[in-house]
Amino acid sequence: MKKLFNIKKLYIKILVIIFGIYVISVLINQQAKLNGYKESQAYYQKKAEQATEYQEELKALKENINSPEYIEEFAREKLNMYLPNEHVYIDVGTK
Repeated sequence: MKKLFNIKKLYIKILVIIFGIYVISVLINQQAKLNGYKESQAYYQKKAEQATEYQEELKALKENINSPEYIEEFAREKLNMYLPNEHVYIDVGTK
């Protein structure tokens, strides 16, 4: 009877150790996942801030798009258009 009691104690100790190892491994796994989620959160938060800045730039552009200054600047830079009787000089100097 005493030997049977000792075997049961041994099995209980082994089960407790196995359960402890399982719990520790689950906690380590979860911590690793949480760290990954924090990195993802920081990445997406940065992307959201960039999108907000871009949205503000677009709003500012929308407000100025019909102004004569913007139209003239766009025509000069993008379309290579100039005012009548305006002389354009191109520097072909050496590099």
